[in-house]
Amino acid sequence: MTRIRARLFLSVLVSICLAGGLPLALPGTAWADDEPTFSVQGFGTLGAARTTTEEARFVRDLTQPTGARNRWDGRVDSLLGLQANWRLSPELEVVAQGVSRFRYDQTYTPEFSWAFLKYDPNPRLSMRVGRLGTEFFMMADSRMVGYSYLPVRPPGDFFWYLPFLGIDGADLAMIFPLGDDVLRGKLYYGVSDASIPLADKQWKIDGSRMAGGYLDYQSGAWLFRVSYANIRFSNDMPIDDVLGSYLPVSAQAPAHDFLAAANTRSHYYSLGAVYDRGPWQIQLMLNSITQGARIFESSKGGYVLAGYRIGPVTPYVGYSRVFSDSRGATLNPVVARIMADAHVDQCTTILGARWDLARNIAIKAQWDGIHGKANSIFPFRLETDAFKGRLDVFSLTMDFVF
Repeated sequence: MTRIRARLFLSVLVSICLAGGLPLALPGTAWADDEPTFSVQGFGTLGAARTTTEEARFVRDLTQPTGARNRWDGRVDSLLGLQANWRLSPELEVVAQGVSRFRYDQTYTPEFSWAFLKYDPNPRLSMRVGRLGTEFFMMADSRMVGYSYLPVRPPGDFFWYLPFLGIDGADLAMIFPLGDDVLRGKLYYGVSDASIPLADKQWKIDGSRMAGGYLDYQSGAWLFRVSYANIRFSNDMPIDDVLGSYLPVSAQAPAHDFLAAANTRSHYYSLGAVYDRGPWQIQLMLNSITQGARIFESSKGGYVLAGYRIGPVTPYVGYSRVFSDSRGATLNPVVARIMADAHVDQCTTILGARWDLARNIAIKAQWDGIHGKANSIFPFRLETDAFKGRLDVFSLTMDFVF
């Protein structure tokens, strides 16, 4: 989707809300079965974060070109989204979602995160086509809606490797009742339309083909998921300028070929479990990522998070861990330095509280204690040689839906 289309989409939604040009159905209301319904909802986060160092910038995910340091910064978590649902019939629905957030080009240009047609021929089968949220890992498709999850942000040690917020494609979901339990499955395929910031450039992954699927098993308060996905990258990373600055002409082509990402495939495996009953909410996630390109490092990560509701307040505590496998030594120091940018070896302790101030407003405060090796620089931005892999992150957010 182009920027112009994204701006037009948000403008149309706002105009509809203000002018009442179409009949709106508020969440939770329904029209007669033979009448179409149109509804608009919104969500957002007002947030600020700061760290304890000037030697690296903390980011929420890989789509952000810079992030928080040792002064309060509102760019990391703040965003605003609108979603329109147009149900044409009991089986057919059009959904569009636009989000404005700090993105790869250091702007807040609105963009489509969802824009699909959904067809439910029966209660056990659902098909969608258009722009879909990525579901590589459990809970990944709701990363934008801060109100929907317990902590300030999804734990980075687990989710950092997912800069893919959407695909243009199709998916098929099925539900299989098993007595009192439920088994759900989904398959999807599409192409990416995204850019990842790298210093003063962007790595274009437009046209990268993605495919995957998952199985969910719901039993009482427990939800389990096993998933697999892969992506075949369409373009190389923009490293020619770096190679040209430090290597002779005769060495540039071999180095570029050695670090090529185009036409390589990365594989994503994950297991997840969520428990939510009474005052308790518990999450456990594990992943393993196998990278096909030498410029990246394969990794393993996971986290555990537990919260206990006490009236409107839910204190929570968590722990996450991620580490990547070094690709080994290389005789070329320039190539070795580029490869080292993908290395991570750290753990994070999470402590926070969520206060549900109103039915649709949540205030959160959180501390992340990040303890990494000195060479653990992924995915921090603008890190210096003085950075030792350790920092504290303090965050305050207000999440809301309307």
